[in-house]
Amino acid sequence: MKRIFGPDVATESVPGMEIDTISKYAVDLFLDFKAGEAPIRPEAAEIVRRRAPGSGPGDRCLPLGIPAAGLLSEPNKIVQSPKVTVILYESDGTHRQIYTDGRTLPKEFEQPSWLGYSAGKWEGDTLVVETAGFNDKTWLDLSGHPHSETLRIVERYRRRDFGHLDVETTFDDPSLYTRPFGIKFTEELWADSDIFEYFCNENEKDRAHTGKP
Repeated sequence: MKRIFGPDVATESVPGMEIDTISKYAVDLFLDFKAGEAPIRPEAAEIVRRRAPGSGPGDRCLPLGIPAAGLLSEPNKIVQSPKVTVILYESDGTHRQIYTDGRTLPKEFEQPSWLGYSAGKWEGDTLVVETAGFNDKTWLDLSGHPHSETLRIVERYRRRDFGHLDVETTFDDPSLYTRPFGIKFTEELWADSDIFEYFCNENEKDRAHTGKP
């Protein structure tokens, strides 16, 4: 993180949430693009410009959404069964259901949601997950990159070996981005560990004391 963002990036260090336990993509989903080459429409760039640091959904005790919820220090837990796989996110106490019973995504979504609606299928040893039906209230990263309700995400999960899960994620949101884009990262297995419960309401009390909006 210091190599990417400079020596001042680690201004605070909470035990278990040290800066190098956070994915670089949690900070900025477009780090791999050269300056001026990210497929961001002017409307999306203007939204990022207006968003103040520390005003994201997580700072207001709202769901982080994906991919941000899975790119922070806190671990995730995957619970798998033949017809549904559930991902539990410690980062904000949310969860996703990925249906693997042969269904496809609905053509229309009557109630857009924070983490969308997910359907998965196996291609060999890779789980391919399609997700849509998002509301537009979450940020794609901590830098404030937005998405619209037309966002569609495709994730490919492949367990390379016992301790590593390779994840490839593609984002397609033609309302705010000129073309699909993606990231690749690896999840490491934390054997003999578990996630903890997380409640954000205490953060709201702290916010009231500090006077921050």
